[in-house]
Formats: sequence, C-alpha cells, structure tokens
Amino acid sequence: MTKHALITGGQQGIGFGIAQALHRTGFAISLAAEMPLDADPVQRALAELPGARYHQHDLKDVAAIPKLLDATQSSRPITTFVSNAGVPARQRGDVLDITPENYDHVLDINLRGGFFLTQAIARQMSAQMSKTYRSLTFVTSVSAGMVSIDRAEYCISKAAASMMVAAFAARLAPLNIGVFELRPGIIDTPMTAGVKDKYNARIDAGLVPANRWGHPSDIGSIIVPIAEGQMAFATGAVIPCDGGLSIPRL
Repeated sequence: MTKHALITGGQQGIGFGIAQALHRTGFAISLAAEMPLDADPVQRALAELPGARYHQHDLKDVAAIPKLLDATQSSRPITTFVSNAGVPARQRGDVLDITPENYDHVLDINLRGGFFLTQAIARQMSAQMSKTYRSLTFVTSVSAGMVSIDRAEYCISKAAASMMVAAFAARLAPLNIGVFELRPGIIDTPMTAGVKDKYNARIDAGLVPANRWGHPSDIGSIIVPIAEGQMAFATGAVIPCDGGLSIPRL
C-alpha cells in the first residue's frame, strides 16, 4: 500500500520542508491549509511536489473535518499525519494585556482545531485493520517549554499540545500507531520573517549552540524515519529540533 501523508500547513515553511522530504521518500502527499488553491504559496508547493493534492481547510472549523477526510482519503487511507499548521500571537505584548479574542484565536487553531482533526484521523486509523505502520506527528515548538512573556498565549497552546501528544501516544501504542512531538526552535520561515534582524543578532551572540538558523529541511529530515516506522518503539518521544537552543546552560 502506498504510504499517504496529510500535512496541515504543508504549503510553506516547516510544513513544506516536511512535505518535500516525504515526497522524495515516495509518500503520496496531501496538503491542507486555509489558503485558497490559487494562492501563490499553494501553487508553488504543488509545482514542486508532482502528484500532491491540496485541500482548503480552516482548522477552526471542526465541523468541516469529515469533508476534509473524505476528500483526502478518496483514493487511499492516511498512514502519516503531520499536525503542523499554527499561528503566532496576533499581537506581542504583556501577558497581563492579552485579550480573550486574541487568546481564543491562537488556541482555536493551534490546539482545539489540531486536537479534533487528530482525533478524527486516529479514530479512522484505529478502525482500520492494517499491518502498515501509521504515525501521528505534532510540530509544536521550543515554546512548549520555554516561555516568552510577550506571546504567552502561543506558548500555552504549544505546552498543551505537548500533553495532547502524550495522551494520543499512550492510547494508540497498542495499535502500532506511533505518536511524536517535534519542537522546532528558530526556523527560517514566513512566520519568523518579521523578527529576522532580532534573531540574527541573538544567534550571533550565542543563543543557538549550532550558531545558525534552522531550516524547514532540518525538520523534514527528522520526520522521515518517524513516518517510515524506524522509531516505532520510541512512541511518545519529544524531539528537540533547535540546534541546541533548549539545552540548559550556565
């Protein structure tokens, strides 16, 4: 059976790096994001991923999950799901000033939408009597364990997602479905474009032991052995992808 990966936010940034790596390995690729099909990032991604399919889906719209899964699995079941799509804080600022609207915006996408989509996929995987190894991988952030008080709602969403990984991993381990968490650090993507100068200076000053920005391809190289089942017995693992950023140092 052809292995089939669904990647949310796979049209750009980290998600696209993951899609490229899996595509090169022979996976059928489905991408899902809120952007319309004719958006430039979507068209560029599809041009570079021959045979890939794109499905417009708003993670906040939990009621639309069955439609997305019917469309993505019309020809083959999902064997690999990568929950990657997410949003930053709408407005950086004091944790004492976060509004309910901005808090809900981040949590609805980064946590609630990701949870219920994963739940639906996990239910389908659980119902399928398949000998093919399946996996679910959540792309969270070093912010799951490292606080930034000027974007606390983002950190909260990622910390909660980390517990979500543990819950799904424990539940699905008897079914030979692996569940993993990747925690990227400072990665060169459209999401970090606005803080490039700030982090250039901090990386030059030693913030990241690897002394460089991370790239989407760095994350893609990590996802391949997970998706191919080479890390099956490590289910529940939290994998730093940050060039040493999160290593405690004196």
